Parts: sequence; structure tokens; C-alpha cells
Amino acid sequence: MAVATLVFSFLQPLEDAVRWLLDRFHYDFHLPWAWSIVATTVVVRILLVPLTVKQIHSMQAMQAHMPALKEIQKKYKGDRAKLNEETMKFYRENNVNPAASCLPMVAQFPVFISLYLVLKHFHAPETHPDLSWLHIVPSIAEKASAHWSGYLLLVIYAGSQILSTWFMSTTMEKSQRTIMLIVPLIFISVIANFPAGLVLYWVTTNLWTVGQGVVTRQLVPKAKPGAPVPAGPKRSSRTPPESPVAEPERAAQQPRPNPVARGPRRVKRNRGGPHR
Repeated sequence: MAVATLVFSFLQPLEDAVRWLLDRFHYDFHLPWAWSIVATTVVVRILLVPLTVKQIHSMQAMQAHMPALKEIQKKYKGDRAKLNEETMKFYRENNVNPAASCLPMVAQFPVFISLYLVLKHFHAPETHPDLSWLHIVPSIAEKASAHWSGYLLLVIYAGSQILSTWFMSTTMEKSQRTIMLIVPLIFISVIANFPAGLVLYWVTTNLWTVGQGVVTRQLVPKAKPGAPVPAGPKRSSRTPPESPVAEPERAAQQPRPNPVARGPRRVKRNRGGPHR
């Protein structure tokens, strides 16, 4: 109980800030409570843009170093302790932080808990009886499973969670990625007991993540056929040596000079005549 009280007291300023945002969007901008939650979610994601940029850079760095990491995994696959040691050394030498991809999600967790506390003690004046979201769910403070449309919201949540995981788990192993895609379906029974407004918050942030993934993929140029092969990732003392087969393949990929493009060869003549 003492730990819970300490955590709740620590989150009290954030809870007050979330409630203040909801009130401003509802009373000042005359948005329904559901759309106030959507607007609050957008504000939170805008504030997390710097962390999102770090997340994208970390994912790109992981993709660039993935071939070297797979070589390390292949070399030390029989020694788990040595594999972890060499992997961490490789991360340090190449300035790669795999935990950076989780920063936006970790930063959102206190906001998620604060919104839960706001909805738990949610009371609106009788002069503003509109507690519905999209005029379907009776109250954003009720459980998502209390109304048929709440189940529709849960389906949207599951789809948005799978899509967001698909975009943000490109650097994971296939087995780990499969687990991350299945987890949302397992937790639906737990999330069904959350307030509908909390599920709506998570749906909105998932859709934001999906849009962010689409924009990121559009901004990152794709390699065109026949384009020069980019340089490989930065090698270090921990990077395993390449196989002997890789050198002829790299030599074959180098562009060869075109003798026709240089024009005919010119022969320099001796103006002083023949040498006697």
C-alpha cells in the first residue's frame, strides 16, 4: 500500500495535467469527451516527437548493423554468455542503443496510468451530460465491455495494435515479431475491463504510430536496381571476418570502365623526325 500511495502521489501532477487538458478541449473547444481524449492523445504524441526521432534513428541503425549482428549470432550461437558479451560490445563500439526504440512507449506509460486515474474518478457536472464518444458508448468511464460498441472498439484496438507492432518491430527476429503480434489478442480479455476512454486513448496512439511508420517508410529511399551498393556497416575489432566468398562477389559488383566512352587512343608522334 505504501508503494502504491507513493506512485499515485508521484503521478498526481501528471493526472492533474491530463484532466486539465480534457477539460480545456471539452469546455473551451466544445468537443465531446471522446474527442477530447483523442485531442489529448495527439498533444502527448507531439510532445514525444523528440523521443520518436531517436526511436527512428535507432531502428535505422539496427537495420544497418543487422548483417554484422547476424554474423556474431551465427559465430557464438552455442555460447549464450559469450554471445551476449560480444553483442553488447558491438553495440558500444558502434554507438547503437537498442533500448531507444522503446522510449516513446515507456514515456507514455505514466500518461496511460494518469488517464486511468482520471477516468476512475471521472465526474462531469449535470450541465454537461454528454459523456458519450461518437454518441454510441454511454460513458467513456464505463468498461469497454459494457456496450456492444465497446467490443467494436476492442476489435479496432487489436487491429491497430497489430499494425503498429508490424511497423515498429522490423528489427526483431521472426519469432519475437510473431509473439509481439499475438500478444494484443491475448490481452483483449484484460483490456475489455478498462474504461472505454482508456481503450480509445490506446487506439489513437496506435493509429498515430501506424501513420508514423508509413511516413518513415516513404522518407527512407529504397535501393533501385543497378544502383551502387552502399558501404557496409562500420566494422570494429569485434566484427567477425568476412568469408572468402564475399571478396569475389564485391569485386564483381564494382562498375567496370567502358573503353568506348574514353574515345580512341591518341599516339604521340616525334616532331624531330626519325632518330638516326
